[in-house]
Amino acid sequence: MRRTSAQARRPWQRRPIAAISVVAVVAAVLAASLTACGSTEPRNLLESIKSGKVVLGTKYDQPGLGIRNPDKSVTGFDPAVSTYVVNFIADKLRVAHPQITWRETPSAQRETLINNGEVDMIAATYSINASRAKQVSFAGPYLINYQALLVRDDDDSITSLTDLNKGKRLCSVTGSTSAQNVKAQLPGVQLQEYDSYSSCVEAVRRGKVDALTTDEVILAGYANFFPDEFKIVGMTYPKNACVSSSGKKVLKKAGTPFSTENYGIGMAQNHPEALAAADEALHAMLASGPNGGESAWESALRKAIGNQYVDEMMARAAAPDSNYKFLPDPGPQAVDKIVNSTSTPCPPGLG
Repeated sequence: MRRTSAQARRPWQRRPIAAISVVAVVAAVLAASLTACGSTEPRNLLESIKSGKVVLGTKYDQPGLGIRNPDKSVTGFDPAVSTYVVNFIADKLRVAHPQITWRETPSAQRETLINNGEVDMIAATYSINASRAKQVSFAGPYLINYQALLVRDDDDSITSLTDLNKGKRLCSVTGSTSAQNVKAQLPGVQLQEYDSYSSCVEAVRRGKVDALTTDEVILAGYANFFPDEFKIVGMTYPKNACVSSSGKKVLKKAGTPFSTENYGIGMAQNHPEALAAADEALHAMLASGPNGGESAWESALRKAIGNQYVDEMMARAAAPDSNYKFLPDPGPQAVDKIVNSTSTPCPPGLG
């Protein structure tokens, strides 16, 4: 405790030793409490890497993308990307690879966790969009993703989006825009809401519903986790349609993917050097291996969701006049293009 100038001039006026001890104990308890609560200031990824400890956010309940195992380890494509990024940056800074602490980051809490300084960065099926970009910065994208359907492997009655209109039962997670978009286009769909993707998957397995819709890489993770039980059906608009987007009616042309999601790494704003370092790491991960071999990015994706689905995504993107992409191109220009993307207004007369 700092003494006042008056106390400094009268050194014989001291607090009793017992009182000082009480003050010291209280101060120690308060300091410990503050430390336990964590900093309320956003973290700088580079400074955390230099310190030797980072806190990385991911999902704990999505096979293939991010799952917490019984031994408390965390595996999946998102954790693989995060680990590569922080270790690449550490190598560039010529410091040891940092100790990683994983933090579960539910979708609704991601911006709060970043801005409260509880995580250094988040890779957790985190789609880049304009609303989120006002609150956090994004490196990436590191994965381009499209909406699809998960159906039972022995169910041949659903081969396209329009088959859902035949009285099929579609599962969605409560509040999901994916299924609501389908319902808007196909009013014959019977929409049923569950509290989690895992609950939807189990409902499909047991025949309680006919299909689940969300990002295809999430579905591929489940399909790979339950071999020979599921298949993935792609979704494109069967005809030109007007779709509500950000309060406006926009045109979606026939053959266009039902939705496109670009996954990015979220981190605190106002640290452009950390953002640039993460983008550099992603480019390195996407670079071809020795002698033109498989990139570290592709290897991680194959390990996460299986060779079959990666091969299908690659073939689809390589098809003539394809509306799909496979490889992302990380960087601020890509993020700006996603955030500031413009849509074609719906022409008069198209309902």
